[in-house]
Amino acid sequence: MRKAIRNTSLAVLLLSASIVTACTATNDTATNGATVSDQKSTEKVSLEGPKDSKEVEAFANAVFADKMKEFNTVGSNFVVVKDGKVLLSKGYGYADREKKIPVDKDTVFQIGSVTKSFTALAAMQLVDQGKIDLKHDIQEYLGGMKVPNKTGKPLTMFDLLTYTSGVDLPDIVTDYSVEYLNKDISMKGYLQKNMPTVVRPPGEVYTYDNFGFMLAGYAVENVSGMPYSQYMEKNVFKPLGMNKTSVRLTPEVLSNMAAHYGPSGELQPTMGTAPSEKPEGSINSTGEDMANYLIMHLNKGEFEGKEIVSKQSIDLMHTYQVYADPTIPITTVGFEGYFNNVMNGQHVILKGGNVPGHSSLIAILPEKNTAFYLSYNNDSMMSLGVYEAFMNHYFPKTVKTQPSTYSKISKQTAQAYVGLYRNTRLYGVRTKISYADGNLLMETGTTGKHTLRMVHPLLFEDEAGNKMAFKKDKSGDITYFYYTNPQGMDFVAHAQKVKMKTGFSDVPNGSVYKSYIDNLNSLDIMGAKSGNRFDPKGKMTQGEFADVLLRAHGMHTFPDEFRENKKRMIAGIPHYQPKSLITRQMAAVMIQNLKHAAPGTNVKLIGKTDSWAVDAIAALVSQGIVDPDTKINSNQTVDFRSTQTLSRQEASALLDKAFDYYTLPIKP
Repeated sequence: MRKAIRNTSLAVLLLSASIVTACTATNDTATNGATVSDQKSTEKVSLEGPKDSKEVEAFANAVFADKMKEFNTVGSNFVVVKDGKVLLSKGYGYADREKKIPVDKDTVFQIGSVTKSFTALAAMQLVDQGKIDLKHDIQEYLGGMKVPNKTGKPLTMFDLLTYTSGVDLPDIVTDYSVEYLNKDISMKGYLQKNMPTVVRPPGEVYTYDNFGFMLAGYAVENVSGMPYSQYMEKNVFKPLGMNKTSVRLTPEVLSNMAAHYGPSGELQPTMGTAPSEKPEGSINSTGEDMANYLIMHLNKGEFEGKEIVSKQSIDLMHTYQVYADPTIPITTVGFEGYFNNVMNGQHVILKGGNVPGHSSLIAILPEKNTAFYLSYNNDSMMSLGVYEAFMNHYFPKTVKTQPSTYSKISKQTAQAYVGLYRNTRLYGVRTKISYADGNLLMETGTTGKHTLRMVHPLLFEDEAGNKMAFKKDKSGDITYFYYTNPQGMDFVAHAQKVKMKTGFSDVPNGSVYKSYIDNLNSLDIMGAKSGNRFDPKGKMTQGEFADVLLRAHGMHTFPDEFRENKKRMIAGIPHYQPKSLITRQMAAVMIQNLKHAAPGTNVKLIGKTDSWAVDAIAALVSQGIVDPDTKINSNQTVDFRSTQTLSRQEASALLDKAFDYYTLPIKP
């Protein structure tokens, strides 16, 4: 999924409640009196897809009436293309609610990460011309710019376009702010200041990657000898007749742009970007222009008799290149395949996009000569609700899925899987894999506890049928997994097993704090005070705790989110002073400001606690987020020792429980 959405895919990651709705909701009565999911209506078009414009419009009218209400969406557009023709291009609701300006085919939306598919197209044009080789070291095309690489395996354009770069900070370039609107920030300078490191062999595993597509766009810029925006204008937008599409937020673009709204319908400011041209997410377009883009894709790279890109290149963009398992496609060149359960057995490629206040989605069914596009002006996952409704109406499942058969796994064999894993994109998403009674057990803070039954040695399913595909590294060790539970955030990247570090010399094996200290040390959140000594009873300053808290929270890899969290973290705390020692109550409020733990059982605090900290402490304690030396009495009273200074070992326990793999409430 919080939030004013901070980047292309982050809405998909963090709005988990909306995701569940999008994937499970059924449509009720449409505005024209018909039922959207009416079985007879579905059967008439089930194997043919959309064909008749009037029928498509009636379907869309009903779906958008339903979904816009469900997701509190102010305005949206919708385009459906079939066999090279536009069946529907229509606006719904308001581009600007306050000014009563309706959405129409010419309303401009920021399409966010749908931009990535355009960057892939541009790169493939240069591949067609022999100016870029997909399998050559990308540094050949960067004009001397260096990408640190610890793996010994070259990073290629193919890796970038398939989301497998292996960098440690894939979102280091995710940067939106009102302050950037009237600035000119170069891509080269921004990359030089925000360069991640390749830490996993390129091509090994999938991670949603904003940096990778910015670097790919910079390569297009460098190889072509013209700025990214000029290249796109000359070689993509103009040939496709996309006359109202642009990379930059010019005054003309802004004058025709839909207003931005939050999940609750609140008006938001338009955000600028750093850099000013973002190959991973800064294109702005209209429904009419995007129809031409879809037509080109369905025509295998041609538009109105002109070859925009070769058929071979389009085939790479339409064919899955990266799989978690043969049954779990993840990415093509430039596109994705999340929510496989909604594909209904069809070959579908998707690209979604989110910027603060705008969301978009394109879906292409190459084998059915069908595609659609929509954009809308709020932060929600309405797009997935529309996608599911579209697939169920026009391409419903025709083959019943056979239930899987499972095998038991021995305790000895299970040890290869057991351990602590961390999502390779969202460092705050951590999972513990353990063993019990012939199965694997998983626990994660995003979806809770699950039993994993083995389908085959690298594929497991939880009790709901969600798949977990394990993957070996180049040494043959089980090192990664990809989990398909749509309620969580795990599906935006593989998770990688954490290598546990040697314990500290001053933390005995029998310490009740040892597991928390070891976890945070191995996750590079909180390490030694000096040498190999942790100093468990040492004190922390407010600034030291803040730094550790932001790393434990796991969103420090998103520049714009990091800025907001630094402010949010200290809200409501009187006299925050980074160099002063931190008290236990101050630490609790800072944690709760980022954790937002829901109050559970009634907890009554005894002892001295300042009024500004009572609610935060009660919420954390009720969820089991307490250090081992804090005891909850049978009558639910607890002395949190609120005004005492916080020790390093106490900080490790609170942070590990609040932000690691534990399912809330944490049971003793």
